[in-house]
This record gives sequence, structure tokens and C-alpha cells, in this order.
Amino acid sequence: MDVKESGSVVLTAYHSFTASRIHLADESHVPNRSTPSPVSRKSQNRRLAMMTSAGAMPPSSQERSAARDTRLSMEDYWREVRNIEEACPEGQQEPVEKGVMDEAELEEAWLHEAGLSTLVSGTLTDSPAEALLSTLTRSQAAMVKKRLDNYTQTLRKRNKQPIRHVRDVFSTADTLPAEPTPPVSPNGQIVQRLPHWTPPKVRQSCPVFTSVESSISGHHLEPNIFSLEVPYSEGVTAHRKGLDCRDCQRTRMGDRGLFRFQIVKPKQGVTRIQDLSSEDIKKIGYISLIELTTFYDAMGVELKRNRAARSKGRETGIFGVPLTTLLENDQKKFPGSKVPLVFKKLLSKLEQTGLQTEGILRVPGSASRVKYLRQELETKFYEGSFDWEQVRHNDAAGLLKMFIRELPSPLLTLQHLPAFTAAQNITSPRHQLQALHLLILLLPEPNRDTLKALLEFLRKVVEFEAMNRMSLWNVSMIVAPNLFICRGKVGMQEEMQEAVEAAHLVQLLIIHQDLLWTVPCFIISHIRKMNEATMGKKTPSSEKTKRKLLRRRTSDRQKEKSEVTDLRDGVIRVQAPLHAKVSMAIQLDSGTKARDVMARFDFENGQGSRSGRRQRQFLFEVGGNMGERCLDPDALLLEVYRVNPHCEWVLKSRTT
Repeated sequence: MDVKESGSVVLTAYHSFTASRIHLADESHVPNRSTPSPVSRKSQNRRLAMMTSAGAMPPSSQERSAARDTRLSMEDYWREVRNIEEACPEGQQEPVEKGVMDEAELEEAWLHEAGLSTLVSGTLTDSPAEALLSTLTRSQAAMVKKRLDNYTQTLRKRNKQPIRHVRDVFSTADTLPAEPTPPVSPNGQIVQRLPHWTPPKVRQSCPVFTSVESSISGHHLEPNIFSLEVPYSEGVTAHRKGLDCRDCQRTRMGDRGLFRFQIVKPKQGVTRIQDLSSEDIKKIGYISLIELTTFYDAMGVELKRNRAARSKGRETGIFGVPLTTLLENDQKKFPGSKVPLVFKKLLSKLEQTGLQTEGILRVPGSASRVKYLRQELETKFYEGSFDWEQVRHNDAAGLLKMFIRELPSPLLTLQHLPAFTAAQNITSPRHQLQALHLLILLLPEPNRDTLKALLEFLRKVVEFEAMNRMSLWNVSMIVAPNLFICRGKVGMQEEMQEAVEAAHLVQLLIIHQDLLWTVPCFIISHIRKMNEATMGKKTPSSEKTKRKLLRRRTSDRQKEKSEVTDLRDGVIRVQAPLHAKVSMAIQLDSGTKARDVMARFDFENGQGSRSGRRQRQFLFEVGGNMGERCLDPDALLLEVYRVNPHCEWVLKSRTT
């Protein structure tokens, strides 16, 4: 092999791969490898120096095993790409148009998705955007100012007058026009003047935690504490100065392996996305986009965005139908469905017959059989006459991957797919996970729920690795092309190379899926502040409304006095409309948890057969500065009361 063929990769060992492109593939994301890549020159030179000083000892059995796993994983990847090419011949699929957006369109789309479209329309006063702006950190506010300023300047270059200038939003009445535009603090006050936009100083720096080695599911992982209390953009001070934080420095000193991150349970309990009301979930999307943009900017990562896909897709059938359309059809028969029924059925079939089968997901089914079964599903699934007994596990795997690939818009969405790919450019696994966390929160609900169902299945596949010979890396290499190769772009070297790099991200998604589907405490705090700001801005529109509001405020004051007395006495009142005893006063102390209240009601209402048949009840905080939140059983109620003293406490079943 000459230097040109090897892509100028320095070889430390030679393996007789049959395809030259395997030599060119980026192996920088394969765990425990000894072959360096052009991506990390410093670590390559360090390892080469160590090998030279050690007298270039022959590879150990462990190194040979790692090299063999690397070769097999790469073969799995290229085999999967070939299967995709064969299943989707060139010209038979309509490509998804990404579209090109100019700067003004890009900034306007960003402001709209961030819940700040009123900054463009000119109706900021008393709007939700005003409440959102009042909750931002200094760095987040500076990012919004930067995007709005860029939008304004782009319009001026076109000789168009913007409806609102950035000074109208990020300044006060007594600010001179010649003075630079100041950012906004979390309480809406001017805190610092920015003649030219520069990331402001923050107090937090990247935390460093003591690591403890452990082994989970056969993979050697290193647990680290993962904080959800502080905005991720506030923890990258060193990066704003052009330096590496401690976490990144430690990563660069050795190979980037797998880490197990653990969260310390917040006193108010862990909040999952499905625990919140639909209105508060919308606010999560606004905050997550602003935070992700601020975080990427501080990390020096370019945040690219594609134009939203305008492909309508099919209105009936199964394959090539948008997720929203599938769910609308499914919910007519099964209200409350969150994941397409056919997708759930394919996963169930694989779990029943394939988890212990060697090569599950890797070994493809017969192309003719898969094509036949696809046609059968299209015509018979919703009629209930499809025969699932005829489906073999490798057929089900092929149908599952085909379903994902043929979605009119990628499962990770066309808009956010570049941001997922850009996360691979982040060195630190901690920061990568933070980026993925925000991106998961940004996904539309149907995409997020379907992705979670897929990841839960993939985790089960890895748990049976001893039987099915599918390691975490094998699974990631096979799934990555199906998630990251866009329709109509199959076979392009650039797209395939991105998919190889994305395999590491798939690993993180599988391992840390439980963490990724929680809502960080700092976002919950944002939501509370937004709701408080919105409530404070409501004004009556008529005399009748004013009188009604006055009576309500009088009633609220009396209730508040009663609540203050209850707080002093450590007493709350819990409503349980579905129990025989519908209300109960609970004495709180510093250790009272939500599970204690749930157990108390179960005890008071009896634990017989009647209680056993009743659907499980959970404690909710309702109203106040939170629309609705299902409390973690381990949530400390006194802590929740202190941040939301005017909420109601309701014991009821979950809607999902």
C-alpha cells in the first residue's frame, strides 16, 4: 500500500483488509484501539513515542482482540451501507430537499423556533417572548442579541428596514443611541455594556470530579457525576478564553473511551419530559435552543441548520408516511399512542425471537422476502389480518431499519441533523453528552418518543451480547447509517463518513438514554420564572374582568394567609379525587417525600383488592409557577413547597 492509498495514515500494524476504503475509514471513534488516525495527532505521537521507547513490542492478545473487533465493526458498517444501497437503488427515492437559507432567513427561523418571533414582528410588549427574555442568563441574552443584531444588519444590507432594532429590545429609554447595546440579566436589568459582542464572563467553570472505575454490562466504564443544576453554557469559561477546560484536558491525555455518567438526584426530584404539561414542554424547546446555541458558540462548534423539509409524504400506509400522520391514524383506534403501532410491533417481534440470536441486526433477511412482507404490511396491518408468524427475526430487523430510513424526514429531523453531527467535533464526552441532552429536548414529541423506543430495544440487544455476539460498538456501527444517511443521499462518501463518526454518538445515546430524557433543573427553573413573569403581566381587558379579578385576588390573599400559616406549621393539603378519602392534611418535615404521601393515602384507603385494581396514583404539583408536574417519588415536598408555595397538591394517575 502506498502513502496515497492509505490517506497518509501512519501505520503501526498491517491488517490484510480486502477493501482499501476500510483503511481510509476514521477509526478514531472505536474504543480501545491502537491504530492512530489523522484526527488526534498529539495522542498519535504520544502513543508512537511510547511504543518506540518500549522497543516496539509485538501486540498483546488484548490488542489483537481489539484490532479484530475494529476490523469486524468496520466490515459491519460497510456491509450495512451496501445493504442500504441495494434496498434503495439510485433514482428510485425522491431526495429530501435540504434547501439553502440566507442569513436573514436563518436568523428569523432561529428566533421563531426559540419562541422569539415577536422580536421580528414588533409586538414584544406583554408577549411570551418578554417573559422568556427576562429569565435568560447573561451569556444566553448575549447570544439572542447577537442573532437579532445579525438579522437586523442583514435586512439593512438588502435596503429593508427591520420592524424592530436590536436596541429596542436590549436597552432602556435613557440609553443614548450612540452607546453600545447592553445585555439583559435574569431579572431584566442592564448588567454590562458590550461595544462589540463578546461572550461575557461567568462564575462557573467546568467541574472536575473524582472518577471511580466500574464495569457495566460487560463494558469497562468510568462513572462521573453529571450536574443538572447549572446551565451547560455557564460551565465552559475556559473555552470562551480559547483554552481547554479540565475535562477536555483529561480527555486529550488518553483515548476517548466510554464513560458512565451519574446524576445526583435533585432535592425537588428528577423530572422527565413526560412529567410536564404540554404548555411547559413547549417552553423546554425555546430554552433548549437558546442554550444549545450559546453552548456551541462557547465551544467553538458551528451550529448549522437545514431548512425544514417540505416533503408531504404519503397520507396512508406505513412506509414513507410521516410520524405525525401515523400517530393520528393509530390514535383513532388506540387513543394515547405515542409510538407508531407498526414500529412497536416490529420491536416486540425482535424481542420475542431475536435477542438471543447471533447476528441480530447484522444478518440481513432475504431481499425478496422483506419486499414481500413490506407489501403485506402495507395492505393488511391495519386490517388486523397480517400474519406475524411468517416474519423471521432477520426479516423484522430489515423492516425496522427500512421503516426508519424511509421516513419522509429523518428521525433526528432534517433541521437538527447537522447539530447532532457537529456534536462529534466536541472532544470531551461530558460536553458531547450535554449537547445531545439539549438536542433530545429539541426533537418533536413523535420523533423523541420513537427514538426512545428504539434505544430501549438496542440496550436490550447489547445486554444479550454473550449470546448474540452484538457488542455496543457493533450495534452502533449498524444503526448509525440508518439514522444519519439522508434519503436520496445514499452512497455519497461524505455522508457515509459522517455516519461512521456518528457511531460514537449512537453509543452515548444507548448508554445514557435515561439521563438524556430528563429535564435539567436549570430548565425547570427557567420554566418557573417564565410562568411567574407571564402571570405578573396579565392585565384585565374590561370592567367586568377587573371586578372578577379583584374578587379572585382577595380570595387568593386569604388563601395565601392560610398557606403561610400552613407553611409555618409544615402542613399541606393533598387532594385525591379518585380515592375514598378525597382530601388529607399532611405534616411536612425535611425528609417527607412524595412516596410517603402516596403510601399514606394507600394505607388510609385500604390495601385490599379494590386498591390493587386501581391504577397507580402519583403526586402532582399543579398551578402556581408550574403548569403541572408529576413528582418523582423521591422528591422532597418541603423543597417543592418553597419554590412553588401557591401550587395545589393532587394525587391522580398519569395520562401516559
